[in-house]
Amino acid sequence: MKIATYNINGINGRLVNLLRWLAEAKPDVVCLQELKSTNEKFPEKALLGLGYHAIWQGQQSWNGVAILSRYGEIQETQRGLEGDPHDTHSRYIEAFINGIVIGCLYLPNGNPFPGPKFDYKLRWIRRLTAHAKKLQGFGLPVALVGDFNIMPTDLDTYKPEKYKDNALFISPATARRAERPAGYQFHHLVRYDPAPRG
Repeated sequence: MKIATYNINGINGRLVNLLRWLAEAKPDVVCLQELKSTNEKFPEKALLGLGYHAIWQGQQSWNGVAILSRYGEIQETQRGLEGDPHDTHSRYIEAFINGIVIGCLYLPNGNPFPGPKFDYKLRWIRRLTAHAKKLQGFGLPVALVGDFNIMPTDLDTYKPEKYKDNALFISPATARRAERPAGYQFHHLVRYDPAPRG
């Protein structure tokens, strides 16, 4: 299965580019972030024209996520993350596709740092971690895919000094100041088991 992720940053404004890329690359599953589209304006017909079924959770401004699949109808399993009934942002959608649980996420960027938006980001990460542990307990292959809005090391940007006080670049010192749980590592959020089912 070929899974791709794409921060589309406005699906209707970039629809021509998306359709061209889908036709050329032919990924099996695509996780989209930053739809910047209401549910009613999501371009479902254009995607179906290329053979991609979709589930989506739109939002007018900065958020919105979708999963596209060439495997036919998508079995949606969850919208949003548990743990904060007041969180109305469209940042997580999940489906069961071809034997794999696929979660599409758009993690908050947390700027300006420090402040309430960064605190929200940390709470969101903790909720995602709790959900990932729950998913792993089912014994199925899991792929959490999307825009994590995190640059874990200096190698993840060409000018690390530019991001010194940016919530996207979480250095060890920044993590300690934010009281991130000890031993917390972002790569533990994803598990994919490529072994065939049977």
